Amino acid sequence: VEKMIETIFLGMMSTFFGVILSIPVSFLASRNLMSANWFTKTIYMIVRTILNIVRSIESLVWAVIAIIAVGLGPFAGILALTVHSIAALGKLYSEAIESIDHGPVEAIQATGANWLQTVWYAVIPQIVPPFVSFTIYRWDINVRMSTVIGMVGGGGIGYLLIQWIRLLDYQSAGIAIWFIAITVAILDFVSSEIRERFI
Repeated sequence: VEKMIETIFLGMMSTFFGVILSIPVSFLASRNLMSANWFTKTIYMIVRTILNIVRSIESLVWAVIAIIAVGLGPFAGILALTVHSIAALGKLYSEAIESIDHGPVEAIQATGANWLQTVWYAVIPQIVPPFVSFTIYRWDINVRMSTVIGMVGGGGIGYLLIQWIRLLDYQSAGIAIWFIAITVAILDFVSSEIRERFI
């Protein structure tokens, strides 16, 4: 139970840090907001390239890199999932920003608003529902991935699961798998309830 709680918190914390760091990145990775001049276009291309590179490397590989950098334990797991979440959410958020209605943006710009005011009053109100949806989806992924991350020493129930499998203690491993399945089912129900309220 303690390791399952640790697994849930691994997913929650990595999602929390991933969201906080990916929101500013997503605005820089949006073509419609960064096409004003050559300087902003260059920033857009650099940010988009970095996101694609980071996203192409699996969470498990990031976990191994994090374990080498900070040692075994939950911190390495959070670090690995946060890095991957920033890249994944940054891309999803930027695509949500790119698909907004340009009417409100043009109306705000016609009043003489600067870039920040345009984003605040014309872009943000349109992107809240997809952002909430993507965040909940990523939280679900991170909780499931934290089990796998635990298998390479990133903390959580995955760490116990791999030990029990190596010791051929299949009864304990089976209980751990049931815990994971029940937890994922509960989280799926919770996330659907949150989605109904916000979207």
